[in-house]
Amino acid sequence: MLDDTDRRILAELGRDGRMSMRTLAETLHISRANAYARVARLQRDGVIRGFHADVDPVAAGLTTAAYVTLNLQQANWREVLGRLRALPGVVHIGLVGGDFDVILLVRVADNTELRHLVLDEIQGMPGVVTTRTLLLFEESSP
Repeated sequence: MLDDTDRRILAELGRDGRMSMRTLAETLHISRANAYARVARLQRDGVIRGFHADVDPVAAGLTTAAYVTLNLQQANWREVLGRLRALPGVVHIGLVGGDFDVILLVRVADNTELRHLVLDEIQGMPGVVTTRTLLLFEESSP
């Protein structure tokens, strides 16, 4: 179970994953030893899965983004998810309930790459029945 200090650690590291343990400890008014021990426990328990760079996709040349929904043959969903994970440009995969089975967030350089990814790669996979592509015009963070 996470206590209030653990949640505050997660919030601070979520804002700045490169924050030093000294700064983290000072910000939360706890000892450095306590901060080290708590972060190590959160990592060991899988709460903190890693530290990553927050990359601006447009600045990195990935100027086209879309959500792609898929309907699958139900017997093939594990195999399809494995193939989707291997595709460049697939940023996020969600297995969902409702009008479709899977929703993907994809980021590519341009519409030509998007066409290739959706029409050639995804629609050509065994087990994929239909796709629908929703082009993102603009994104914002909460």
